[in-house]
Amino acid sequence: MKISKFNLIKDEESVKASALVSFEDCNQPDKEVFIKTSRAYEEYFDVNPHSFLVGCLLPAIHFGEKRIAMDSKVCPFLKEGLETAMHILADWTKRQYHPLKIEAPAMSEIMPIKTPGAGMFMSGGMDSLAALRLNRLHYSSSHPGYVKDSFFLHGFDIGGVVERGMKYPVFDRAMEAISKITNDAELSLIPVYTNIRHLCDERELWLNSFFGSVLAAIAHSFTRRMDLVFISSSYDIPNLHPCGSHPLLDPEYSSLDLRIRHRDYQLSRIEKIKIVSQWDVAFQNFRVCLANVPDRLNCGKCEKCVRTMTELTALGLLDKTRAFAENEISSEHISEFDITIRVRPPFYRPLIPLLRQQGRDDLASAIEKQIK
Repeated sequence: MKISKFNLIKDEESVKASALVSFEDCNQPDKEVFIKTSRAYEEYFDVNPHSFLVGCLLPAIHFGEKRIAMDSKVCPFLKEGLETAMHILADWTKRQYHPLKIEAPAMSEIMPIKTPGAGMFMSGGMDSLAALRLNRLHYSSSHPGYVKDSFFLHGFDIGGVVERGMKYPVFDRAMEAISKITNDAELSLIPVYTNIRHLCDERELWLNSFFGSVLAAIAHSFTRRMDLVFISSSYDIPNLHPCGSHPLLDPEYSSLDLRIRHRDYQLSRIEKIKIVSQWDVAFQNFRVCLANVPDRLNCGKCEKCVRTMTELTALGLLDKTRAFAENEISSEHISEFDITIRVRPPFYRPLIPLLRQQGRDDLASAIEKQIK
């Protein structure tokens, strides 16, 4: 793979960093990949070769490319991290993925940071909301780890899968809801658009290996604004497994001008929900749905919605939030999904005794039936 023709394009509303990706060892077509944000942040946004190297690494490995070649300089600290990440992925895939060679000149200095600070990714879900709440509880506003900026991404779950459409109105509606939360927490919500995921839309690649590197790619585009970025955990320590975002992988996407930290994996999903439930603005406006339907923030029907509604029922909290239109869930909702796939049982198993305490033996039995 060659990454070339780095470019920065501005129009009235946005600024876009782009590069041309050319495959060498497979029949994938050349593609322009981009990262774009609002002109309001152009002073802190740039064409950073680190973004495209980190973002394109997994598709290159997946398609069997033998190298990534760039003329642009790369931080040797990042290059060492990517070597480690590639060997982790090789082990996870039982050598299906082979480390490739990174051919790029070494950087001898780092870019100046205009306003050093911390940022995070904000999906509107329980993981990121718990991370933000804990940041506000644990850090004073004068501390370098106090998060000042958050990113909301188009091209991730919204607009990430080509055949499902770009769904810009869904993105705008989600931004509106999440901004109520970030405004309350007094941090900026930065919209970012990218098509890096479109290099390979295969679901297993995305979930098992890819999505954390796309988060890191976005972060590297803003190193003039921040030198620390938090990525919220998806799983807790007892249930860690090969995953696109992982405490072994995410920090290896750091450079000497950007530290990336995978956080809160000591907390269970239930513990995170309890934290969010004590922050009313977040608890009324959270977004967990991956269906991205046009008329509702959370559809109440997809597996992620059903799982979250079940968790809230187990805690006696479902009727306390307006984020779902429904205040009730039945065993039939759970039976519609296979809750044994993609490491879902760790989310459901702890709910069984909590549901029985709430008098919802029907839901507890429906979970037990599937898991057994």
